[in-house]
Amino acid sequence: MIKVSLLDGSERFIEEGSTILDLAASISEGLARKALAGKVNGDLKDLEFPLTDEAAVEIVTPESETGDGLEILRHSTSHLMAQAVQNLFPGTQLAIGPAIAHGFYYDFDSEHVFVPEDLPAIEAEMKRLVREELPVTREELPRKDALALFRERREAYKIELINDLPEETTISVYRQGTFVDLCRGPHVPSTKRLKVFKLHTLAGSYWRGDAKNKMLQRIYGLAFAKESDLTSYLHRLEEAKRRDHRKLGAELELFSLYEEGPGFPFFHPKGMVLRTMLEEFWRKEHRKRGYQEIKTPIILSRTLWEESGHWDHYKDNMYFTRIDDRDFAVKPMNCPGGMIVYKSKIHSYRDLPLRCGELGLVHRHEMSGTLHGLLRVRNFTQDDAHIFMLPSQIIDELVGVIDLVDYFYKVFGFEYHVELSTKPENSMGSQETWDMATLALQEALQRRNLDYKINVGDGAFYGPKIDFHVKDCLERTWQCGTIQLDFQMPEKFDLTYVGEDGEKHRPVMIHRVVYGSLERFIALLIEHYAGAFPVWLAPVQVRILPISDRHQAYGAEVAEDLKDADIRVEEDVRREKINYKIREAQTEKIPFALIIGDREVENRCVTLRRYGHKDSVTLPVAEFRELVVMENALRTLPTQHTET
Repeated sequence: MIKVSLLDGSERFIEEGSTILDLAASISEGLARKALAGKVNGDLKDLEFPLTDEAAVEIVTPESETGDGLEILRHSTSHLMAQAVQNLFPGTQLAIGPAIAHGFYYDFDSEHVFVPEDLPAIEAEMKRLVREELPVTREELPRKDALALFRERREAYKIELINDLPEETTISVYRQGTFVDLCRGPHVPSTKRLKVFKLHTLAGSYWRGDAKNKMLQRIYGLAFAKESDLTSYLHRLEEAKRRDHRKLGAELELFSLYEEGPGFPFFHPKGMVLRTMLEEFWRKEHRKRGYQEIKTPIILSRTLWEESGHWDHYKDNMYFTRIDDRDFAVKPMNCPGGMIVYKSKIHSYRDLPLRCGELGLVHRHEMSGTLHGLLRVRNFTQDDAHIFMLPSQIIDELVGVIDLVDYFYKVFGFEYHVELSTKPENSMGSQETWDMATLALQEALQRRNLDYKINVGDGAFYGPKIDFHVKDCLERTWQCGTIQLDFQMPEKFDLTYVGEDGEKHRPVMIHRVVYGSLERFIALLIEHYAGAFPVWLAPVQVRILPISDRHQAYGAEVAEDLKDADIRVEEDVRREKINYKIREAQTEKIPFALIIGDREVENRCVTLRRYGHKDSVTLPVAEFRELVVMENALRTLPTQHTET
């Protein structure tokens, strides 16, 4: 007998050689039915894995908190799809097919060009294979036998993957019926476990992500443990399509994108109102917290980018030009310009902390295939700030930035989570300074009692960072705010301050953004609110709708009254029926539509129809004006995000 420690802290004694499935069955029949795999001393194993020594074992189910169960389910469904594709389209070669968030994909090399109409047929074949309840079994082969197996099956991509492995590696493969795939595993024990899936998208992909390699065909699918989860996710996908910022941006006349400037967005008048409101809010809140605003040039000399380290570490993402026979670069980041501003005068320790903010336009060379509306562009405005401080001020300044980010996101109604990224491979500076910076970020997060995830090796090349990932109303997450602690730039730019002792000392720097990219944040707001912005952000806050020509004079009077209170007003004086005008105001998601007819003119009032509400209310102009002024001041959030 051997002792097994379970996740809940209990212990069981089982026969040596019992499988993980045997262990699950000894606990309960229900657990055995739900079990997908096991985790033995932290390593994932198939249910048929024999337990021969004392071990800590976790039974993995679809509900496992780590997400391991769903990942196994999704990876197994990718194999199921690959088998169905090869059954329907003989000669198709397999590349890779991993699990991803909410589902899976598989890349294929096939003479058949997949079209959306193929997906139902592939799904039907997958369901047939599920009904066959094919056992899924693992085999471990010597390298030469694995190569022989995949040569026989004419799987060139699998052969290439095996050849990249060390000579002594034992190769694991999985079989289900006549289907064989190279895989580390683990997998579900039978295809009958794979019942909730849907294929939904086709795409192209280069083998190993290299544009020099052959273009493969990728099929994406979704997989869940329960049908209700799939239904819910499909609803969210439809809702995401409805909220797509590219679609709404055009419909609401906020911005547009053209082939004449791929990745370079054009903002229209209404989009500029939205931008301006975000910028004014940013400036006001930063002034309150002791920030000074600066502006630095878009183009700076090569020598500066060499000094900053960007030339060596970031050159592939930059644009270049020559002026007067000298090399220049368009800035991809605002930091070096901020260094120059700091060096423009001698600073005393009494000047610190010095907080310099910049709404700086930056340009980055993104691959054309990655461009996506305002979410991935080639020029964007970063709401940067650089804080220069004494070493003794680091924690307080970090906490101050965290507080600022938290305040901003609450104003917009966002929840968020935090990730801490540590030293990458291409970093600058000593391990000692990296350790100091990382510990400081951790201490600041702990002081704010914030939970955080650690991303090993994902920091900037000059320092570790804290990233804020906001969650929108569809539970999608978006990386926006960032705080980077930097000991390297002050060293490279020879930044100093005069200390109490009269000697020169090196300041420490914080780089930080709150919005991240103003363009990206606007895209996020459009989708989060489905274009129905809070009153204070709405490009047009009020539209006045006279019922007929004789009501226009009073409508103009109301408009002037509201404009005097800095309320953004439009008048719709077209000779259209009032119901048409109301519908159009609702379609354009204008917060307030004011209907003006005989009764309103006679009583010197307005009839208000609020966006998303079916009922109308009549009230004096002064009362309505105060309502809008109050919502502007309080930055009131919309009560509903799903109105159409």
